[in-house]
Amino acid sequence: MTMPQTPRRAPGANGRTYTPPEPRPGAPSRALRLRAADGWENFMRRSESRPEAGP
Repeated sequence: MTMPQTPRRAPGANGRTYTPPEPRPGAPSRALRLRAADGWENFMRRSESRPEAGP
């Protein structure tokens, strides 16, 4: 007895899309974390280029 095959569905064909979870209350947003990381890199670069002031 032959069974007709059901059509194969592609992954994600149900219409749902991934949405990233909301940050917890009080947690910094992704944009803020990226800005902070960029600022830290700039700070480290400036500190390496300046000679230390001695007493």
